[in-house]
Amino acid sequence: MENGGECQPTDRSRRSEVEFGRSILDKEAMADTGTRTLAEWLAEGPFALAMSSGFFSFYAHTGFLAALEDAALLPVRVSGSSAGALVGAAWAAGVDAAVLAAELERLERRDFWDPGLGPGLLRGELFRERIERFLKAETFDRCRVPAAVSVFDVLSRKTHVLETGRVGPAICASCAVPFLFHPVRIGGRSYFDGGILDRPGLAGMPAGTPRVLHHHIASRSPWRVSNEPPSRPGMLSFVIEGLPRSGPFRLEEGRRAFRIAREVTRRALGEPVRDGALAVRA
Repeated sequence: MENGGECQPTDRSRRSEVEFGRSILDKEAMADTGTRTLAEWLAEGPFALAMSSGFFSFYAHTGFLAALEDAALLPVRVSGSSAGALVGAAWAAGVDAAVLAAELERLERRDFWDPGLGPGLLRGELFRERIERFLKAETFDRCRVPAAVSVFDVLSRKTHVLETGRVGPAICASCAVPFLFHPVRIGGRSYFDGGILDRPGLAGMPAGTPRVLHHHIASRSPWRVSNEPPSRPGMLSFVIEGLPRSGPFRLEEGRRAFRIAREVTRRALGEPVRDGALAVRA
């Protein structure tokens, strides 16, 4: 201490005061413009959750859902395609995000790798056994919230929505990536990955649903014409950019994507929502 024992402000204290002032100004500005944070938007009332397809993006979807679960911000309806169908329907069938995260953390390629002759590399039997083993609700009518899963009908070449019957086969059908898995037969029809025609996973979300949170996994496929998240009245799209790419030979990257998505989503709950979208960097 100098100058007669008076404490002089340090650079750190000045920075703290400036940052505190900015925080107050940001909150005042948000209040003046009517802007809400993601958490405030979700807490305003019941909301539905839709999750897109994305190769092995069930890791990122689970991290995202785990952050919502930690904040007690839970959907009243779910829909999804492929990876989004797996996470959304499993959660609806009683598998909490923390339980699904633990399952994915110990997942190894040998747990689902079962090559066999047919229209795809893998038979899908190991995958189906694993899915059905941890589901608490066997059928859609026993789920804790309504759930809808998009699949691609091989014969009609159209998207079908499965929301009745057994949950496990529906998840497997929606995740049956062509050439990787054999198609899944349900009720005498053959189905492939729901993301073929319904990448957003919104086909099973009723058009009149007033508030929908959509978790959009940005595609890195070169043949995708557009990578913009979908839009519709009452829907908020949430995008995490720059997540690690995972796959059957890159499962560790999937585990890293889970951790990043959970942490980024936790932070994003305090971010302002504008124009029906919120995009954040990983």
